[in-house]
Amino acid sequence: MSPIIHALVSIFCSRCEMGDTMQLWNILQIAIAQANATYEEFLRVPAMSMGIYKLPAGGTDPQSPHTEDEAYYVVSGRANFVVEGETKAISPGMLLFVPAHADHRFKDITEDLTLLVFFAPPEGSHTVAG
Repeated sequence: MSPIIHALVSIFCSRCEMGDTMQLWNILQIAIAQANATYEEFLRVPAMSMGIYKLPAGGTDPQSPHTEDEAYYVVSGRANFVVEGETKAISPGMLLFVPAHADHRFKDITEDLTLLVFFAPPEGSHTVAG
């Protein structure tokens, strides 16, 4: 976890326990404190990583396929989500899954998006064979 996020978690999370067994975060407070960063990872363990991904209304999603499975939880905002050419409208409360290597992106972002992102294994832990 970055020192900035660790500090913010300590300030904003009313029940932050940073022990070896359990860690608690207030995701909405982390997202508010994230400022201008598009993606901020706040958890990395051997089996997974988690972060907050934010895209502004009218913005462009610059990501390319990842080498890990990925899930998004839509915290706030509205857009279309395109995976391998299939498009679905997304809104708060939805959970989206994308298998490793699948082409995907958020398009037609009509409300600022805040997404909780899960990678398994951790983002960047697999490399593309070249």
